[in-house]
Amino acid sequence: MNQAYENIIERRSCKSYKEQRIPKDVLEKIVAAGQMAPSGMNRQAYAFVVVQDKKMMNTISKLNASIMQADTDPFYHADCVIIVFGEKDVRTHVYDGSLAMENLMLAANSLGVSSCWIHRAKEVFETEEGKELLKKWGLEEYEGIGNCILGYSDGEIAPRKPRTSKVVWE
Repeated sequence: MNQAYENIIERRSCKSYKEQRIPKDVLEKIVAAGQMAPSGMNRQAYAFVVVQDKKMMNTISKLNASIMQADTDPFYHADCVIIVFGEKDVRTHVYDGSLAMENLMLAANSLGVSSCWIHRAKEVFETEEGKELLKKWGLEEYEGIGNCILGYSDGEIAPRKPRTSKVVWE
């Protein structure tokens, strides 16, 4: 089987991570893959914030949990989160950011790093605390698309469930 195809088929979401640091050079490769995602009119209207600092991870995780009205860690104690943002004024920013998210997860898988897409990035960065972070990062004109948590899997990843999407052939 082709390596790229195999990577797509084998990637799974991980929700249990070891306390193990992802080396910076590996994260740089993952981010570079995200930057290679296609985008409408090649505008590349996405931005990435890479967070490994435990204090910042905890802050963002708690904001995310508060949106769900939960008291859990929606980031599953992962080592890193790459938050993907889309430039609000670009019509295709949600699609472009979603493609970037997929590239991040596929690149991570190919490098032996597990991942999971965690939602609520849009809602987190619409809060006052979230807006302050956007200002700090110089991303006031951007909207949260998704949180790509990354780390090394702590145990077996659940087998893939059967695919149930509709496919019409004409």
